[in-house]
Amino acid sequence: LEHGSWNLSCVNAGLGFPALVQEFFTSYLVEQRAVSSGTVSAYRDAFTLLFDYAERSLGKVPTKLTLADIDPDLIVGFLNELETVRGNCIRTRNARLAAIRSFLQFASRRDVSQLNAVAKALAVPMKRFERPMLEFLTREQMVAVLALPGTTWLAERDRLLLHLLYNTGARVSEMIGTRVESVVTGEGACVHLLGKGRKHRSVPLWPATAKLVRAWLTRNTQLVATSPLLPTRKGTFMTRENASQRLTLAVKYASTVHPELLTMRVTPHTLRHTTAM
Repeated sequence: LEHGSWNLSCVNAGLGFPALVQEFFTSYLVEQRAVSSGTVSAYRDAFTLLFDYAERSLGKVPTKLTLADIDPDLIVGFLNELETVRGNCIRTRNARLAAIRSFLQFASRRDVSQLNAVAKALAVPMKRFERPMLEFLTREQMVAVLALPGTTWLAERDRLLLHLLYNTGARVSEMIGTRVESVVTGEGACVHLLGKGRKHRSVPLWPATAKLVRAWLTRNTQLVATSPLLPTRKGTFMTRENASQRLTLAVKYASTVHPELLTMRVTPHTLRHTTAM
């Protein structure tokens, strides 16, 4: 290498930890991998927490960190803090570790002098956990939840939300992000969903659900093609928290017929499991 056209010092010239992190987010994730904005945000949050922990543990601000500082001891200590101090579940712990691993794999191709250190850091394993039994509603319970009373605009929107979640088995983020133009109400009624990993799929609508959609669009003539199908009163997209609150209200009404619902934790994802079952 000494007699060749390049050497190891040239490979690493001008390459520092801050530059690696910046290239990882601005070039690798966005331009090369073309990951979703949600993934970028999740990775950003993971690194924000990691840098905060590193500053407290090592006494170094992020701009002074090196790739060698991201060693197994730092990573394990960070993951343990997520669980014991922040109260994160094992799934979240593993998701944070996945973000760190992705960066390390990227960095190992940019700074070959740290291959051994990166290999040791990558050896930190994901934590295993027992997967709980999937909770779902019986048909009778689900019918009671769908029978949310009321004739107001809000009640009609909430009923449509619940019917669409149950009909499609969609994630709540997929459903509240659906626009008017994504729904076909005529022959071959269906809804086009943009799911995890930016994957598109079309889900057929049951006749009863399609009828509700048609009635909703007839009542809300101000909605244009690009409008949220299930808007807030201000015309914006609903949030996940908002959708969960509306489901909780429907479950409360349904509990008058099925009291056992009050002992269950019913979330939008529970409806997804119910559809599958």
